[in-house]
Amino acid sequence: MSPQPRCPYCRHFVYLDALTCPECDATLAYNMVERQFHGLRNGQTVIDDEVWHSCSNRGWGCNWLVRDDAESGRCISCRLTRRRPEANDTVALEKLAKTEEAKRRLLLQLADLGLPITPWYVTKGGLGFDLVSSLSHGERVTIGHANGIITIDLAESLDDRREALRVRLGEPYRTMLGHLRHEVGHYFQNVLLTDESAWTRCRELFGDERASCRDALQRHYRTGAPEGWQASYISEYATMHPWEDFAETFAHYLHITGTLQTAAAIGIRLDAAVTSLRDTDVVPLESYEDRPVHSLLKDWEWMSRAFNRINRSMGFGDLYPFTLVPAVRTKFEFVHDIVTRAPLSTEEQYALTLPEELERT
Repeated sequence: MSPQPRCPYCRHFVYLDALTCPECDATLAYNMVERQFHGLRNGQTVIDDEVWHSCSNRGWGCNWLVRDDAESGRCISCRLTRRRPEANDTVALEKLAKTEEAKRRLLLQLADLGLPITPWYVTKGGLGFDLVSSLSHGERVTIGHANGIITIDLAESLDDRREALRVRLGEPYRTMLGHLRHEVGHYFQNVLLTDESAWTRCRELFGDERASCRDALQRHYRTGAPEGWQASYISEYATMHPWEDFAETFAHYLHITGTLQTAAAIGIRLDAAVTSLRDTDVVPLESYEDRPVHSLLKDWEWMSRAFNRINRSMGFGDLYPFTLVPAVRTKFEFVHDIVTRAPLSTEEQYALTLPEELERT
């Protein structure tokens, strides 16, 4: 189900984080179940005879809706945030708004893929987010995942700080959405690998995750990636430990499927009659659930080349500065398989988690 980012009044395009329409100035809020914007009057709207309210965190940029009979005034996304800056830390809260925006985009994509989410407040080990800043009161914050909880350093929403880290670590890509996609890969590795045969295949491809993470971390930052790593890994960081290889591959799967979905939703395609890239058309799909992974990666190969050319024409680096070598493609096939065989379909997830677990807890 693709997003419908249009104003319900004037039908003008609006971005997913919009609070108002840039054309008619209408006050808007987003219903993630329908993937549609609705107009707000006095902070509420009616959808299918049910009253919905704006999220109580709207003052900090959240534009999602909450059902009238929900026991919490916070939307689904905001309720997954376990920790956030103190109310008097306005500087950190400003950074929180941008990170929450990235988290909402992540959750929409996970729902589109039909991936099951059990919140941290429903069961131990459920998905949650600690969004805190290393610039607040000298708190030490390490981006990572532990027992379902993803920790993000809000300080990295500062472009100069994040770019400095990217350069120092030799990374070609570093964004808040990228952090979230990587860390949620750790969560879903435990959720989606449900039997020993799946773990055995995972270990054949990525390595044995039972190896010491601490030793791997020390070795990685002492000696760097092994020579020739490009033949087997998507990134240098993926070489550090099997956990990180899986999470990096999962994150790139989300990068690719999310960008192709957006391209499909706005009608971007490569027309062989006019493009210099291909002799046949390339038409990206909103979903590759019923397609083999080579179809997904073939479309991405050509669309990413087009996107890279667009970026270069504006003086930027490549949109996707990575190479998908055969070994990495095999890893993508494994991720594609476990994602498309997830326990719940998208429709079942809406029916089971949105009305009951997330809104009524």
